[in-house]
Amino acid sequence: MAKDLTFTCSDCGAASAKWSGRCDACGAWNSIVEDAGLSSGPKKQGLGKHRGKSIPLTDLATQEAEPPRTQSGVTELDRVLGGGLTKGSALLVGGDPGIGKSTLLLQAAARFARNGLRVVYISGEESNAQVQMRARRLGLEKSPVRLAAETNLRDILTTLDQDTPDLCVIDSIQTMWSDTVESAPGSVSQVRSCAHELTTFAKKRGMSVVMVGHVTKEGAIAGPRVVEHMVDTVLYFEGERGHQFRILRSVKNRFGPADEIGVFEMTGKGLAEVKNPSALFLSERGEPAPGSVVFAGVEGTRPVLCEIQALVAPSPHSQPRRSVVGWDGGRLAMIMAVLESRCDVPFTGLDVYLNVAGGLRINEPAADLAVAAALVSAREDAALPKEAVIFGEISLSGALRPVIQTENRLKEAQKLGFTSAIMPRAPKGTQGAGMDLREMQDLAGFVEQVFGAR
Repeated sequence: MAKDLTFTCSDCGAASAKWSGRCDACGAWNSIVEDAGLSSGPKKQGLGKHRGKSIPLTDLATQEAEPPRTQSGVTELDRVLGGGLTKGSALLVGGDPGIGKSTLLLQAAARFARNGLRVVYISGEESNAQVQMRARRLGLEKSPVRLAAETNLRDILTTLDQDTPDLCVIDSIQTMWSDTVESAPGSVSQVRSCAHELTTFAKKRGMSVVMVGHVTKEGAIAGPRVVEHMVDTVLYFEGERGHQFRILRSVKNRFGPADEIGVFEMTGKGLAEVKNPSALFLSERGEPAPGSVVFAGVEGTRPVLCEIQALVAPSPHSQPRRSVVGWDGGRLAMIMAVLESRCDVPFTGLDVYLNVAGGLRINEPAADLAVAAALVSAREDAALPKEAVIFGEISLSGALRPVIQTENRLKEAQKLGFTSAIMPRAPKGTQGAGMDLREMQDLAGFVEQVFGAR
């Protein structure tokens, strides 16, 4: 009897009964591949033979202690992990090619090994000699890390069973293959099967496993989304190749806060942690210029100040350009529509360019007012005061909404020498930290007070 075939999208993991040139779920072209599925077990199987053990939630005598954590000594990495590496956890790290994922994990493996953990670094993309050469360049050649170059999952699990390490780094999960799955390495079935086997093995043995994942052209981790649900922590390593800054961002963490970031600087000897990212992001900022605004943001639990730059110029084309780096293009369109509709600031026939300096990517809506200020400043060719920071969320009606952690934003701004802040109405009891606070009620009032009546 012929085996039933299924077809799966390699970008989003959606399954279909037949092949097609375009995925109906995500719209990607030429991403449908044949999926043989996982190896099947017995067809006719009744209830399980072993009974699982359950405990009452309220029984203090049966409550298990919190899993112990091990700190690497790298403050930025420990912050993103929620205080350190948790025993028996599974982590998935994604990022663009060449951004520094392997460098980061090799440095982290060396630090954990120096702190007493038994660490195994398994590379499916490089030989042991190549990894050793990179370790020498980073000054890590004397670190007690065991290396292996292997892609067969069965051999990897056998090695881990014999060596019993505390931490295993898999670089990368797309190169691993299981002989129980009839598909090529990197396919949806192989990635799902290998990630499941490694995660299950780590949970049973109390070993932590870190898996490197490739990303698609949209920036998401390649393979089925179920892999991100399997693991405990999902980290993205971000940054622009033209900048030396790198951002390690937590988008999922069962043992710590999500959306936390760690900031690193790429140097000739690897990645160096940045303990004061606000000062670094603003280090190259010169005299006030039209279109330049300092935004007081919050990433995870830490306030971060960065510079938002805008350029508005007459367009020689019938369709003006809208180019965005480091922010959501759809939200830029919304801010421009509110400015035109509520504040009578048109952008018809004008090219608009927006950039977040330093390679940082901003996701929070509190940057709305700073973006609007940068756009109007660039359009009117009027510079904002150098000592002012701006933050606030804009609604479609043009009203300004308060944002979270206002006091932390103001304290960080004052620490870096800023003396005033332009913001929405703050909640009662908010301490201004000795700064001159200019509270605005709506966007039209902001444009009128800061840039003059229109």
